[in-house]
Amino acid sequence: MQKTIAVLPGDGIGPEIIEESINILNAVAKKFNHMFEYKYGLIGASAIDKTGDPFPKETEEICRTSDAILFGAIGDPKYDNDPRAKVRPEQGILRLRKSLELFANIRPVSIYPELFDISPLKNEKLKNVDFIIVRELTGGIYFGEKKRFSSSKSASDVLTYSKDEIKRIAKKAFDLAKKRKKKVTSVDKANVLETSRLWRETVNEISQDYSGVELNHLFVDNTSMQIIKRPSEFDVILTENMFGDILSDEASVLAGSIGLLPSASIGEKYALYEPIHGAFNKAAGKNIANPVGTILSAAMMLRLSFKMEEEAQVVENAVKETIKDGKRTKDTAPSQETYLGTKEFGEIIKKNCL
Repeated sequence: MQKTIAVLPGDGIGPEIIEESINILNAVAKKFNHMFEYKYGLIGASAIDKTGDPFPKETEEICRTSDAILFGAIGDPKYDNDPRAKVRPEQGILRLRKSLELFANIRPVSIYPELFDISPLKNEKLKNVDFIIVRELTGGIYFGEKKRFSSSKSASDVLTYSKDEIKRIAKKAFDLAKKRKKKVTSVDKANVLETSRLWRETVNEISQDYSGVELNHLFVDNTSMQIIKRPSEFDVILTENMFGDILSDEASVLAGSIGLLPSASIGEKYALYEPIHGAFNKAAGKNIANPVGTILSAAMMLRLSFKMEEEAQVVENAVKETIKDGKRTKDTAPSQETYLGTKEFGEIIKKNCL
């Protein structure tokens, strides 16, 4: 089978972790007699530096003419430290999501037993943790009207959701739950926000079409506590854009490292796959980044976009085997004295794929 993959390494450690994922994909292609063609594009700070635009037209065209998108990371401290910068790296990924209508962000959270001890939670709380956060990705406060008033002493960000936006993300969550433990937890702030009241009403309506799936509602502040207190009781968590951004980063702490978790951003026509972490610029070029989240994102791409279930399982099993054998990157090494570099760790996973 032949597939074209748009590759957007981005900033910071992005190019390093993407390189390891490409090596894994090439191993899979060789093992299963596939052909993957890679088309590289600029995005984020690296794109601003070269073109002045965080999401150039050339990159958008590459994404639109590919079968899937593999994304690294985005961000740069020189923009983080300048709140008045009008052009920012993050605008690149926001524009990409909006232009390709990637409205559903899917973030699986599971924990390797061998890494229980690096999690801040007690081991007994980590057993059987296996849930998915389904985050609405193209609406809400991130995309609402933004104003800085002339006095510069006040500002506003508008939070807006339409019923149709809520319906389509809710359906994604319920469809996933049907194939899992048949439980959806919808997260909102309906005691305060009008958008959350519309969210809750609409999710209730959609639930009527999924009689076999249990639905419960939680406020976002309670959810943030329950993810820590009883993480194994969740199955599919459904929520809006900003809440999902915060909760999914919180959930990554359960695994012990944000570098371990993958994600998919899916629309009706296009799909993008990326690790949940940021650019981690301090580690760029030092061969210490954890490539697992990106490699598992590539596995999600094989499964969801290419319908290559066996190939996806080969990659996931290779990662499990590598971790089970005691191999660690710096962020997952208990002493942080004996660990493998990004390239060396990726090479072992690659060999375990063959």
